[in-house]
Amino acid sequence: MPVRTSGSKKLLRVLSGLFIFSLIFSVTAVAQTPNFDQLKEKFDEGLVFRAMFNQTFTDSYTGEVTRSEGQIWLDKVRYKLEADGQVVVVDGETSKVYDPSRNRVIIDLYNADEDDFAPSRMLSGIDTTYTVSEEKMDNQTKITLISNDDFAVFVEVEIIIDDQFRPTEITAWDISDNEIVTTFSDGAFLKPEAGLFQLDYPDDAEVVDMRY
Repeated sequence: MPVRTSGSKKLLRVLSGLFIFSLIFSVTAVAQTPNFDQLKEKFDEGLVFRAMFNQTFTDSYTGEVTRSEGQIWLDKVRYKLEADGQVVVVDGETSKVYDPSRNRVIIDLYNADEDDFAPSRMLSGIDTTYTVSEEKMDNQTKITLISNDDFAVFVEVEIIIDDQFRPTEITAWDISDNEIVTTFSDGAFLKPEAGLFQLDYPDDAEVVDMRY
């Protein structure tokens, strides 16, 4: 899978944190959670969430803090990520990673079963393993997802959304008690544009095509 081939551990952490969004797509709330339902509906309608983000990953064992920032575009199937000098695009069938520092593009068939951070792998069984609740806070809502599965990737997630159902902050704790905090600015739900999930790169870039 190209994301691993890029060799960027930091980029993998960013993807791990941002795929918390995938919980939104798959969890079914049993309790009364009208704002969570509205958030899910945005993605069900085929809209794309675009935002600038800042993320901190705190290692629970060493206390080391890793910071990343960039921009994301995300719908239920596809995503585009610009962070830490790299661009990753997955359109559901093909994955592409461009590293400007090496002027290199890696292309591969996208196989969710081989992507550690694919929604289908991360979300296996979460319909029944997460409970959802929400709490109103002035013009914001805090949505809390808690897992009862000892092997869940994330044991607890808190999502803050504004009065237009746009995520402004996501805090998650994984199975090792590492903390991932992602804050979003200039967030918006947009209609998908043609070519949005295509990767642009220079004509002289080295292309490594792993599909053949």
